[in-house]
Amino acid sequence: MNYFKIFINLYRLRRQAKLSAAQLKKLQDKKLRRLLHAAWERSAYYRRAFEKAGISKGQLDALPLSSFPTLDKKALLEHFDELVTEDGLTQEGIRAFDAQAGADQKTYQGKYHVVHSSGSAGKPGYFVYDEKAWGHMLLGIIRAALWGMSMPQILGLLMRRPRIVYIAATDGRYGGAMAVGDGIDGVGASQMYLDINTPLEEWVKRLNEFRPNIVIGYPSAVKIMAELAEQGQIKVSACAPGGWKIDRVISCGEPLGANLRDYLERIFGTQPVNFYGASESLALGVETDPREGMALFDDMNVIEIEDGKMYLTCLYNFTQPLIRYQLTDSLTLERPGEGEPCSFTRAAGLLGRDEDILWFEDGRGRREFLHPLAIEGFCVEGLKDYQFRQTAKDAFEMYVETAKGAREDFIRRELLRMMGEILAEKNLGYVRFRVRFVEEILPDKGTGKKTLIISAFFTASGP
Repeated sequence: MNYFKIFINLYRLRRQAKLSAAQLKKLQDKKLRRLLHAAWERSAYYRRAFEKAGISKGQLDALPLSSFPTLDKKALLEHFDELVTEDGLTQEGIRAFDAQAGADQKTYQGKYHVVHSSGSAGKPGYFVYDEKAWGHMLLGIIRAALWGMSMPQILGLLMRRPRIVYIAATDGRYGGAMAVGDGIDGVGASQMYLDINTPLEEWVKRLNEFRPNIVIGYPSAVKIMAELAEQGQIKVSACAPGGWKIDRVISCGEPLGANLRDYLERIFGTQPVNFYGASESLALGVETDPREGMALFDDMNVIEIEDGKMYLTCLYNFTQPLIRYQLTDSLTLERPGEGEPCSFTRAAGLLGRDEDILWFEDGRGRREFLHPLAIEGFCVEGLKDYQFRQTAKDAFEMYVETAKGAREDFIRRELLRMMGEILAEKNLGYVRFRVRFVEEILPDKGTGKKTLIISAFFTASGP
């Protein structure tokens, strides 16, 4: 998309946030019915699932969404090839592309954007967007990033050609990194990726050279940048006279707690924007004022809560339709009050993954960290599940659950190799690491959720 076209389309998308509740419901239902018909006509899986649920083609325009069957990740992985609506699009073909192609090779078959997420049994799940869906999603992300700004303010910001740093996992087909990169290209901004595996000394050097005025990233990673600013290692104007100004801080990929929000606002001198997305739909919602809750993009998705479970229907992706797809997040839905400027549904109490960072210290007192998302993507045949426990300030272990009949010696060797590469990249060669096989990895008794990192031995308030 060219710059002028993006600006016009962004203006149109922003207007949808101003629709009345009745107008928004009508727009959402129109998009839903179009999606249901497309799934019936072009997806063998959905037609069979609808018919099994007693739904005929003639009922697609009348039945409430709650009447349609749900879908979980296990079923998606099992029926991927017959769920997608395009000929020649297969899970094995995408998996081969993911394994062989570099991250700079953006599209599969020259027309599909592929995003991966961690899957079961050591195999990642894939979510596929065609160019039209990808472009619409990018507009949703740009709308969220600029939420609360007027069009003149947006135009002024974009005319200054922002310098944007993205701090997260950037070395794979992560949806956030791919979408942020394409969105930045679309608005003509300068960009710098800062991977969470990069040593802190390199962070300091690159940030001071690039002097970003927009920061996007995992809140736990942005917090580390804020600590560097507070310590004077990077020259942000809110902390150092003569430093550069941060215009926008956009948090994504993890929950943003109230204390961390206040800290980022104090250090950077600007109210953080809390963005909500998932591989299944990269543009789900946005929050700027926690008192108002997170605004969910009802013009792009339908989110339902039923029996404590959350279901997503993505209204803009027709290549890989996701209808009543179960997400693992937990939230409470609220309708906006009368007279509020935006009719989008509000999400209260959004609970997602909120892991501790692993901090290490060498014999000379120097600290370095490993981010949870840097160590969550292991794909080894026979590897079923895993969890980390820090045992000392320079040591940790990995609990591993395997599939029945799996070769433990092979899994151990592969995990040691891959973890060794990650530690070397972060200058953590002094850290001791071992693999321990367990019968089963269970969720936390209090929360019911499985955490990636348990019983942190050593934590630090900053680098």
